[in-house]
Amino acid sequence: MAGHNSLFNSGKTVIVAGPCAAESRDQVLDTARALKGIPGLLAFRAGLWKPRTRPGDFEGVGEEGLKWLQEVKEETGLMLAVEVAIPSHVEAAIAAGVDIVWIGARTVVSPFVVDEIASALRGSDVYVMVKNPINPDLSLWAGGIERLMKTGIKKLAAVHRGFDVFYSKPYRNLPFWEIPIELKSIFPDLPMLCDPSHIGGQRDYLERISQKALDLGMDGLMIESHIDPQKALTDVAQQVSPAELKKIIESLKQREQQGQADASLEKFRTSIDELDEQLLEILSKRMEIVTLIGKLKKEQNLAPYQAGRWLSLLDDRIQKAGSLKLSNDFVKKVFETIHMESIKHQE
Repeated sequence: MAGHNSLFNSGKTVIVAGPCAAESRDQVLDTARALKGIPGLLAFRAGLWKPRTRPGDFEGVGEEGLKWLQEVKEETGLMLAVEVAIPSHVEAAIAAGVDIVWIGARTVVSPFVVDEIASALRGSDVYVMVKNPINPDLSLWAGGIERLMKTGIKKLAAVHRGFDVFYSKPYRNLPFWEIPIELKSIFPDLPMLCDPSHIGGQRDYLERISQKALDLGMDGLMIESHIDPQKALTDVAQQVSPAELKKIIESLKQREQQGQADASLEKFRTSIDELDEQLLEILSKRMEIVTLIGKLKKEQNLAPYQAGRWLSLLDDRIQKAGSLKLSNDFVKKVFETIHMESIKHQE
């Protein structure tokens, strides 16, 4: 069972780190050398086959990079982790002595492809990590894990990397922490890692997201680190240098885990925190637009307060409040406050 997976369930925070993509032999080896010695570092990760949204973007060096990773293992003793998206990737990784493979968010969405990868992994001794699908679909994530389990694969872990939704500010992908918590209730013994790089999308958010993951009882972190992040060919904004990563890891605090009731309460509090962050981002964006409107009104010699427009807006929002099960009085007070602040911005 996954619960006997001592690699990730050691009781210590496990770190899997390395560049988003292997770009050259020197970049791979220099990064690995600089990462060695970081507390908890278990494996060196690097993308070899990069599933890009549009053709023409850097799609990885492919099997050539496996030679560089083998050198990393020989020199540093670190385990190796790569992403696989089709059976031929699995076969090449196993042949090269890769220790951990992960199935990415774009791949987990296809049950047929997951079945093919599971068949290619059958009988191997590699560890398999399953990232959540792009969309917030708990069943699809759980289904991918179950398909691997049915094939007899026992060395499993899940990786939470956030979800792509229409408005995810301030992050690249919204955490929706309640979803990995629910997955843990389905598979209580399954190790869970967090990928703060893909949740945040900006290096400034890594420490905050990593600490939240540990506070929620996750077993480890999967973080992108590049020897020279500003020159990276992919994910420039979210990669950190090995020195920066070391500071982040050393700053994290291990806290006592909560009981079941407290964990449920924390899940809801975390959801409220996420929603509050989005509210603040939306309000900020609204005020930016209000300021632009104010400039246009000044150019056209119009008053900041337009009674007809305001009354129409307020009536519309109050009507929508009913369908959303919100109190009319509450919505009226909220929008009156927003309106007053908007007038100040326009003035």
